[in-house]
Amino acid sequence: MSDVAPDPMDLLHPGLVHHVVNTLGWPRLRTLQEEAITPLTDGADAVLIAPTAGGKTEAACFPLLSRMAQENWDGTSVLYVCPLKALLNNLLPRLETYTSWLGRTAALWHGDVTHSRRKRILRERPDVLLTTPESLEAMLVSANVDHRALFSGLRAIVVDEVHAFAGDDRGWHLLAVLERLERVTGRPVQRVGLSATVGNPEELLTWLQGAKAGRRTAQVVAPHLKEKVQKLPPPGDVQLDYVGSLANAATVIAALHQGEKRLVFCESRKQVEELGAALHAKGVTTFLSHASLSADERRRAEEAFAEARDCVIVSTSTLELGIDVGDLDRVVQIDAPSTVASFLQRLGRTGRRPGSSRNCLFLATDDAGLLSAAALLLLWSRGWVEPVIAPAEPRHIVAQQVLALCLQEHRVGDRLWQEWWGGLGPFGPSAEPIVRHLVEEGYLDRDGELLFIGPEAEKRFGYRHFMDLTAVFTAAPEFTVLSGRAEIGTTDPVLLTDEVVGPRRLLLAGRSWQVTYIDWSRRRCFVEPVESGGRARWGGVGLTRTSSYELTRAARDILLGAAPPVRLTRRAESALARVRDESAEFVYHDGTVVMRGGRDTNVRWWTWAGYRTNATLAATLSTITDPLQRPTDTYVRLREDITLQDWKRATADAAGHLCLPAVDPRALAGLKFNTALPPRLAEATLAARLADLTGAAASLREAVRFTTR
Repeated sequence: MSDVAPDPMDLLHPGLVHHVVNTLGWPRLRTLQEEAITPLTDGADAVLIAPTAGGKTEAACFPLLSRMAQENWDGTSVLYVCPLKALLNNLLPRLETYTSWLGRTAALWHGDVTHSRRKRILRERPDVLLTTPESLEAMLVSANVDHRALFSGLRAIVVDEVHAFAGDDRGWHLLAVLERLERVTGRPVQRVGLSATVGNPEELLTWLQGAKAGRRTAQVVAPHLKEKVQKLPPPGDVQLDYVGSLANAATVIAALHQGEKRLVFCESRKQVEELGAALHAKGVTTFLSHASLSADERRRAEEAFAEARDCVIVSTSTLELGIDVGDLDRVVQIDAPSTVASFLQRLGRTGRRPGSSRNCLFLATDDAGLLSAAALLLLWSRGWVEPVIAPAEPRHIVAQQVLALCLQEHRVGDRLWQEWWGGLGPFGPSAEPIVRHLVEEGYLDRDGELLFIGPEAEKRFGYRHFMDLTAVFTAAPEFTVLSGRAEIGTTDPVLLTDEVVGPRRLLLAGRSWQVTYIDWSRRRCFVEPVESGGRARWGGVGLTRTSSYELTRAARDILLGAAPPVRLTRRAESALARVRDESAEFVYHDGTVVMRGGRDTNVRWWTWAGYRTNATLAATLSTITDPLQRPTDTYVRLREDITLQDWKRATADAAGHLCLPAVDPRALAGLKFNTALPPRLAEATLAARLADLTGAAASLREAVRFTTR
């Protein structure tokens, strides 16, 4: 008997192996791709984890295409789901190539795909269908799609960038839609997630399995995580500089690395526009990408950037995921992303060319940006990555799903609706009060024991064949900006209503535009190009993103003298020394600080525990916290007349009796379908998401130093 382990490549279809070797010119598959073959060909659920450009798409598709050919799967048997339409567009040519090797087909279905192409897909069902969760839902509820016929052959689903779904409500929506799909097909559907590095891969796999968790074979495939020592880029390849302003950042970017292709990440659309305009003014070939630019504008920018050499593209997180923008030389980060995981995605955009290494230059525009960047790099150097955690209490998604199911099936038994989700946590018995509310408020009507769409649902969500019901998020109302017939993007209506002296000008796509006409009824404004003077602004809906407990604690470590093992410029070292000196009295090696006096008459508890922790502490210690509380990442305001005895009484047993933060009713606007919930449940959902009970308990257990300034 031979001791030689079988070659996983032998499990792949011979025709596919032939093309891998001869068409792609690959002598072997990568480690991830080889290790994924056995579990995927065995039909196991899996999460495949690798850094950006790690070959995850091929790792998932090669085994599934082999099964498709060897087991004679018929019709649309594989779904490939992505969070972004642009990512799907980018992937389609690759998947068309791979499927063609085996005489199979791939096609694309999302909101930008024409009606004629969709009709062709329904006539000639592709073997692999690339889509988004929202489009999947639309297919299930559409009167023009026979979803039972379309999905009758479904065997597997690949969820790309699964971590991006799992961390927000689109993840709950995706899981719920997958459970409904399995019931439509009448068989279990193999689930394969593709993910960048996360802090809790096993939990991510359990999440992806949904109601089948623990009942189906599952495996995490992540060869790079087996390495005991984290491989950091060489010293100097990750640098931190302090430039003091966005204008100075433009000067540095324009002067450095000329002749190279640079991708610059910003943390807001406004910042992208202002930096893009500043680079244009310096004669730098600059392209922009963010969510408020039109699809055509983004596509033109991404294509031009991919083909150019000496240029810069400035982007929000829209280019963080796996969209191909060509061979990059440099990544530049303005201030800091909100997570280590985002930084890893962005860092992974570089170093793909043989002989090059991954690199990133941080440019801090103020003290907060400098501290955030240093803290993030410190956590990264320690090998820490955020765990991906599904948002708590998705009651609004439950309401949306019950309405969508009634639209899909026309009538649903009032005692049978739970079966469609197979026992998936939030969609079980705990959802019954939500369904009762939907009936009471007219969102659902009842005919005996059958539920169906009611007049209130038609009134609120019935626009354009209930299209509004398939979108999980509420987008801020924006005006479409047009130059002639060309759509440039969208802008915040505040820029069209603010009092201005002189002509009204906008900044969009890195260029200034003068408003010539506003069509208020159709939410459109017409513009013509001008040299300068434009302004950019976008509002937000819902909760502001703030630093986590871990990131804020890392910032405290930086102030206490820790330093990330990256190259700091002399400007960064000098600025960091100044920030440490100015903050010395707010940090304490062995615990937290309560300080009276200083900036004003308030008493501040410097917890360095993150916004959600501090909001939880403020609610829990309501007898001693300032009632006009606005918690920050770093401190909680206490009552001015607080005494040491008051503190001891309030905190004595507080860790065992934590309270959820109070909810500003205005924040409910960001919770789509909140109107379909009883108000108390809508507020309870947001309160649970505002809280960090673990961080609050940890903060209450720490020693406290009381000082007076």
